[in-house]
Amino acid sequence: MKRILLIEDDVVLRENTSELLELSNYQVFNAPNGKKGVEMAKEILPDIIVCDIMMPELDGYGVLEALSNNESTQYIPFIFLSAKTERKDVRKGMDLGADDYITKPFNEEELISAIESRLAKASILKERREKQEAEKEDTEQIRNLNDLKNYFDDNGETFHFLKDTIIYEEGNNSNYIYLIISGLIKCHKLDEQGKELTTALYKEDDLFGYTSFTQNLAYQESATAIQDTELVGLSKEALTGVLNKNHKVTLELIELLTEDLAVVKDQLLQMAYSSVTKKTAQTILMFAEKINRSPQEQIKISRNDLASVAGIATETLIRTMSSFKKQGLIEISGRTIRILDLKKLHDIC
Repeated sequence: MKRILLIEDDVVLRENTSELLELSNYQVFNAPNGKKGVEMAKEILPDIIVCDIMMPELDGYGVLEALSNNESTQYIPFIFLSAKTERKDVRKGMDLGADDYITKPFNEEELISAIESRLAKASILKERREKQEAEKEDTEQIRNLNDLKNYFDDNGETFHFLKDTIIYEEGNNSNYIYLIISGLIKCHKLDEQGKELTTALYKEDDLFGYTSFTQNLAYQESATAIQDTELVGLSKEALTGVLNKNHKVTLELIELLTEDLAVVKDQLLQMAYSSVTKKTAQTILMFAEKINRSPQEQIKISRNDLASVAGIATETLIRTMSSFKKQGLIEISGRTIRILDLKKLHDIC
């Protein structure tokens, strides 16, 4: 049953009009003046308001202005019911935003027809607004990995790790998936002899730490900050909720996982079959790409980390790098390495 708020100071007219509307199957609320009418409108939020103009305390124009400026009542259809019949009065009422203007005296059919048409219009406009809101919300959906990373920025928890700090260890509960804001991360495992093998390197704007989005699997490797690092972490449950609502980005994330697996596979093949020289060259280039925008900029990295990624002994790596230095391929100063001949280094690979 639709609810009507009738604001009228004339007691007889208010009672007669209220009875008429109730017989037409409307639930009617009555207010004796404009001030009370505004209070009731905000409280009960009627489907439509029928309001006199000339009233004590607050006239109909003031009622309409007050309700139009209130977020909860601004869309309620508003009909003026008044003895003021001059054109300028009608125009003023409509200019203020009234939906209709009925002059007294009026007949039942005229009033009911006006109410029905304004309720129908309000229903249409409400559906249109809801559709626009839904479309707006849809445009704000996470459509790709960039949107997902923005979501991490906006909703994730920030973490700071100093260089050489362990972020998580293999076997820990996989609570978070991380986005790197700044810094460099290596993921690594220990073989049966306790030798550390680096499985992946992640730089700024990379995602890492994902295991399973449907099962409570532990981390399958450890992660350590190679540089001072800032991360944004999103809980696995929160990310799963996002992916359930945004299937397109789920596919992109699956593609990213597939690419990561392919990189790991290639790295394992290189570790198994490449020469020491080739492994060392590939590793230097890999770190240069991850750390710098230009591979020929200086990189600062420990020999242990380089050897771990290359899958060779640290002593072997140092000997090979010394050979590269003598050939003029790289320049070494302490822990700092700079590529001098990028082409020749690529040719070795």
